[in-house]
This record gives sequence, structure tokens and C-alpha cells, in this order.
Amino acid sequence: MSRGSEMVYIPDDSDFSSFRDQCESLEGWHCRYNKAGVTVWSQGQEESCTVQKIKTRISCKDVPAETLYDVLHDTRYREKWDSNMIETYDIGRLTVNADVGYYSWKCPSPLKNRDFVTLRSWLPLGNDYIILNYSVKHPKYPPRKDFVRAVSLQTGYLIKANGAGACVLYYLTQVDPRGSLPKWVVNRVSQFVAPKAMKKIYKAGLKYPEWKRKHDPEYKPWVYPEQNTLPTVSLAELSVQHADSLENIDETGLPEDQLSTSDHEA
Repeated sequence: MSRGSEMVYIPDDSDFSSFRDQCESLEGWHCRYNKAGVTVWSQGQEESCTVQKIKTRISCKDVPAETLYDVLHDTRYREKWDSNMIETYDIGRLTVNADVGYYSWKCPSPLKNRDFVTLRSWLPLGNDYIILNYSVKHPKYPPRKDFVRAVSLQTGYLIKANGAGACVLYYLTQVDPRGSLPKWVVNRVSQFVAPKAMKKIYKAGLKYPEWKRKHDPEYKPWVYPEQNTLPTVSLAELSVQHADSLENIDETGLPEDQLSTSDHEA
């Protein structure tokens, strides 16, 4: 998402178009996993590099594109399906289709837990949808002692309608975890963590309509901006989050046999 500028900006049509092209293109991508309807690719970097660009794709039968779009926006519902999440909340809104938010997640023990502050923006494109984010600094939400502040260089979802009641979901991410991680962790992301995460989102999409009927069914501020009651955030309050300004921890010595088993299976 970087334009070579120090200024925080809200992605425009060209950014969304570029992201869509990355999701749909196979050029320069190396397939790392392809099983049970889920494909994972990586790009560019050596396997030993922790700042890999990862792309995943899953076909979601019986889940319309607009339903999956709601799932990925609905922070209240995320508590139901995202077992790796520790906490998430919206900090404030920038425009009708951009906000700033916080997310923290559990890393497999013995790794330290990570968190993000990101600028997120979204765009419906006919029957398809895109959600993008990248890391920013907000003066009221500095790094915390109990987390390693990670950096999203570019992360997002492309949801493509695939007939009336189905869709294809792409997830593309390039994240600096701010830690020198063992090679087995980097490999595990593509072989286990990414496929498992995609399957979780798919299952969440199947269950969402029933859940939403019981939980403020008309409340969708990401669709109806007039429902958004978040405080307004000015771009001037934000700055780009650079990885080199954050603590970098060395976890390369952590052995794989100490890894918690919760993420062992995709």
C-alpha cells in the first residue's frame, strides 16, 4: 500500500484495482498448498524471510458474496468464529468507507502475541467486494508491553460472486511480524495457519445469516454509513507505521516441538 510517501492516505480506485489484479494474477506466485478447495501461494521472498507475501483462495458454496462481506466487517460476530483473536474494536471513522481499528491475536505458544493498528477501507464493486488495510500509528494507541506490535504492509480480501448463492474469497497479506522467526513458523503459515483461517471464514459465512437474525439484523454500518456512530478521526492524527521504529524480537531459537497444538491441523 506504500506510495513511497510518509503521508497516511485513504486508498483510491487505483489501489483497489491494483489489489484486485494481485489477487487474480498467477504471475510471480508460487503454489505452496492446494487441498480441499483451498490454495495458498507465496511471492518473491526467500522462504527464510519472515516478511512474505501470502495469498490464499477458497471457493465458498452456499455463501453469497454479500454475506461474506458482512462477516468480515462485523466485529461483534468475529468474537464467535475467530478463536485466535484476543480483542478487536473500531477506533474511529475517516470517511464513509474508511476507518481505523485495533486487532490483537494469539500466536501459537511459545511465540509472543501480536497486535495491529490499521487504516481499513472497503469498496463494493457490483457483486464483488474489496476490503483493504495497512498499519498506521495513532497517538492514543501506542505499542503495548504485553504485545509485539506487528506491521501490515498490505492486507486485504477480494470477494467475488460465483453465481447467485456462492462466492470465491481471496485473502492477500504482507505482514512484518516484528520478530526474527524460525523457518518452521514461516512454513507453517502457508501449510497450516492460512488454510485453517480460510476454512474458518467459510464456516462463519454459513452460520452468519442465522446469527444475524438474532443480533441487530438491520445494523450494518459498513453498508449504511448513517448508522456509524464512531468518533471522527482526522488523517492528520495518523502517521505511517514503519517497522524499523518498533521493537524487533528474536524468536529464531524456539523449537517446533514446543509449539502449542491448536494450529497444527489445517
